[in-house]
Amino acid sequence: MARRQPKQPSPAGERSSSTVELRRALARRTKAELLDVLLELAQADRAILRQLSARYDVAAAPAALIAATRQAIAGATAFDPRDINRNFDYDADAYRDVGRDLGRLIDAGQLRVAMQLAMELMKRGSHQVEMSDEGLMTEDVEACLRVVLKALQKCDLPAAEIAAWCTTMLANDAVGFIARAPLESLRQRFSTDPVR
Repeated sequence: MARRQPKQPSPAGERSSSTVELRRALARRTKAELLDVLLELAQADRAILRQLSARYDVAAAPAALIAATRQAIAGATAFDPRDINRNFDYDADAYRDVGRDLGRLIDAGQLRVAMQLAMELMKRGSHQVEMSDEGLMTEDVEACLRVVLKALQKCDLPAAEIAAWCTTMLANDAVGFIARAPLESLRQRFSTDPVR
């Protein structure tokens, strides 16, 4: 299955001359003008927004972070129904954003919200895997879920809540193998832990 690849850069000579001219034009602008243009570009293109946010480690407010994570899940798990049972392209960068954003939510004390979003990812991501030919995005889904699973291993949520979440996650796995072993292990651990 092919991942979406970034567009190929222009030939070196073409790129350098256009870059030089762009640099000159940008150098004549004020800082405020440049900021306005960057914000306009980021608002018009989610990929640019993701790149700038990642490069400058922009921490979003929880509500905005939740919305951005939902959007990243939708982007990561999207596929064209006409491509079912084929090696269709998918947005690997969006999966990386999902994992990063789940980690940020957990760091902000929003573990339960991260758990809900992980559930959404399991439903949509496992469906995407089911509809693909080889399911190569399985590793991407699991990498995102590991962020939440790791946090759950050392959190102070009630054991019954964690065990129930694991059971629901396993039930929402359309293919029956995404993060199965760690989810079953975590469920077993907290099903038998009466102290928590």
